Amino acid sequence: MSEQIKTEKSTNKLVWLIWIVLTAVLAGILAWQMLKTEPAEIFSPGKLTSAHHQITENCSACHTDSFGGLKSLDKSCLQCHSEQLNMQKDSHPAKKFADPRNADRLEKIDALSCVTCHGEHQVERDTGMAVTVASDFCIKCHADVDEERPTHKGFNTKTCATGGCHNYHDNSALYEDFLMLHKDDVDVSKHPVVDMKNSEVWMDALQKEVKALNITDMDANYVEHIDSKISHDWVESSHAKAGVNCKACHQVKTESNLEQKWQNKVGMDVCMTCHAREADGFLDGKHGMRIKQGLTPMTPDKARLPMNPMAHGSQLTCMSCHASHSFAPQKAAVESCLKCHADVHSQNYKKSKHFGLWHEEISGNAKPGSGVSCATCHMPRVVIEEDESLSGKHEVRVEHNQSLNLRPNEKMVRGVCLKCHGLQFTLDALADKKLIDNNFSTMPSIHVESIDWAKKAHGGDR
Repeated sequence: MSEQIKTEKSTNKLVWLIWIVLTAVLAGILAWQMLKTEPAEIFSPGKLTSAHHQITENCSACHTDSFGGLKSLDKSCLQCHSEQLNMQKDSHPAKKFADPRNADRLEKIDALSCVTCHGEHQVERDTGMAVTVASDFCIKCHADVDEERPTHKGFNTKTCATGGCHNYHDNSALYEDFLMLHKDDVDVSKHPVVDMKNSEVWMDALQKEVKALNITDMDANYVEHIDSKISHDWVESSHAKAGVNCKACHQVKTESNLEQKWQNKVGMDVCMTCHAREADGFLDGKHGMRIKQGLTPMTPDKARLPMNPMAHGSQLTCMSCHASHSFAPQKAAVESCLKCHADVHSQNYKKSKHFGLWHEEISGNAKPGSGVSCATCHMPRVVIEEDESLSGKHEVRVEHNQSLNLRPNEKMVRGVCLKCHGLQFTLDALADKKLIDNNFSTMPSIHVESIDWAKKAHGGDR
């Protein structure tokens, strides 16, 4: 009997020992995962929407305060999105609902908080664009829309956000006065061209004499042998033409190179010493948002859109699109995009009329600015007006935040489409899913009635 008791005690001790060891190992693994730079998704209560899935590893990007509640989360949202909301003149800013006269509306929906409509870790509720409320939420405040707008009588309350109608935040191309202003637009402008970059305005503002360099001027003293292709690429580049020599990039003082040693491979911090505005745009978009959050660069295999398997594993930085030494803006405008993107829209680009125009331009058979590349629409030219150093001149640069006008696609209307097309044609095209898929290779098959209704509200075509 005593032997049996001893055996049982021995077995119990062994079980307890195994349990303690396993618990300690598991706790150690979890602690390591929590403390490392990119903690595992094991701690996430659910998947993130496509808007934020890249930064799942960095919980603190949104959860800055353990017990901060909604206010803390809203503050995190605005750290990334406030500038864009201000830029597009948000139709429903928080201050509108903070007004005591609108207090009754807050009883129906808490419009003061971003996460009321944009909840994360619940992708099953995502109706698109990280919106996690029912698609008929507008009716909570606009139940009398039939009385205010007779043209809307009998409409399904789930169709407010139909292409070309209404957006909650950005209606800069959809409000009534704007529709009337463009009611007589032709489908295609007679001589459509986009704004041309004018870096000379920025160079003039530096008040520094610029001397174009040639191969004999190269100051790569630390390199025994320079590949002839590198020399050729550099001397033909905008850098050489602007007097930017080898040491300006390979031996510049940055946070990662305080001793200013020669570096064979340079990082984004070097590019940012001159191209801070472009880098800021890149970091704000989906291409660079991981870097902004202190994570490793984005790679195509992490994307949720179809990507070219050959590009999997390649990190997205400045040099991913701009080839070293040549910086090739033409290549960055099309070939760099198609090197990674393999969705239907991208695959059909080279079959489109837009590509035909682009091919004519880069072949020298059409005037500059008349072609339409991937970048023409997704990384458009923007006019910089607020920089006092430009002495009243307008500088044109490329917007490197490729997510800025992506969704809802009406964001593209004013800054891109209207450069070449009329408003009615644009709204019809952007509302046509098949047309988007074939990369605008055919005419729109959908008619958006917004301008028609605006005309009726103003008494006809006048």
